[in-house]
Amino acid sequence: MIYPIVMYGDPVLRKRAQDIDQSADVKTLAQDMFETMHAAQGIGLAAPQIGKPIRMFVVDGTSLDDEPGMEDFKKVFINAEIVEEDEDHVDMEEGCLSIPNIREKVGRPDAIRIKYFDEDWNAHDEKYEGMQARIIQHEYDHIEGVLFIDYLSPLKKRLLKGKLNDISRGDVNTEYRIAAPLRK
Repeated sequence: MIYPIVMYGDPVLRKRAQDIDQSADVKTLAQDMFETMHAAQGIGLAAPQIGKPIRMFVVDGTSLDDEPGMEDFKKVFINAEIVEEDEDHVDMEEGCLSIPNIREKVGRPDAIRIKYFDEDWNAHDEKYEGMQARIIQHEYDHIEGVLFIDYLSPLKKRLLKGKLNDISRGDVNTEYRIAAPLRK
């Protein structure tokens, strides 16, 4: 099932998501999230982006052929917790399915260590670096109620205010279904 992507301005994107109980069946939701992400041509999707305030996100970087180590980078993260971050930060342009048509440079740690469960409730404690770490951190921010634009300077945020207001109203062109909080 393909869900509409929740747009900037919806309160679900600003709340810290809730842990998922291990009795929950997350496999169908994971499949739906991958299907929704692929339909929108994304490489990551967090549950709040489909209106679900739970600590789950999916990533699939296999389409990034030019990035080393991405050929099998397709995972589900449940109740994730970043436990370690590298001190070295790297600036790179990012975008977001919930904030379409806006891309800005964001500085993030180049390496992280994260604990999480997969869709079979197997526990993992893994290290990631480079593009894998960046994708994970972007999606992890979503379950913390943080958006990539929060890392921008106050001046840059003011310059984007009109575009962000348009996105909240659903006045944006996308090739995927959206749910805009202020759409009339």
